[in-house]
Amino acid sequence: MSRLERLDARYRAHHGHRKEFVFGADDRAGLIAALVGGPGLRVLDLGCRTGALTQHYAEGNEVIGVDVDHAALEQAAARLGIETVWADVEEGLPFDDATFDVVVAGELLEHLADPAAAVANVMRVLKPGGRFVGSVPNAFRLKSRLRYLAGRQPETDATHLQLFTPEALRALLAGFEELQVRFAVGRYVRLQPRLMARVQVFSGRKAR
Repeated sequence: MSRLERLDARYRAHHGHRKEFVFGADDRAGLIAALVGGPGLRVLDLGCRTGALTQHYAEGNEVIGVDVDHAALEQAAARLGIETVWADVEEGLPFDDATFDVVVAGELLEHLADPAAAVANVMRVLKPGGRFVGSVPNAFRLKSRLRYLAGRQPETDATHLQLFTPEALRALLAGFEELQVRFAVGRYVRLQPRLMARVQVFSGRKAR
């Protein structure tokens, strides 16, 4: 069994009991859609799953969805009519250099053993001046810290392999210009973003 087939089996089982749950979807989708922009853009959506976030920026743009979960990709294609590709973002992306205006990675990087490899692949397929947009969980929010103090794992998702501080996320994305990392999603974000936000939303631009 290939690495891609193993990942497919793992995430198909993982997604099977979670149904359509998307972490912080309502607030995060609007933020990411605004950063993606359009219309008329060629967008690569990494880790698109069934298209729950993709639907918010698909209209008017040419979107290609990528995921390791083959069954989820079939649902995304049927749901949104987008092209889908079964691929492992760490192993490589089957696209030519400099062919996308925007690459999206919503709640993906924390699942990867080698996120730097994925970021390098993103950089390769982006056009000069193209944007990388996405999000990761704020694993160091107050709730996670309290779990850790209580002797429990700060994250409950067994498929999360990375915990990103804002500094670690910025270091990973250091090759992008105009890099922004903002705290978002949560009732009390305005009071103390670093401790109360559920996610970190990022955007950066490839040099022209």
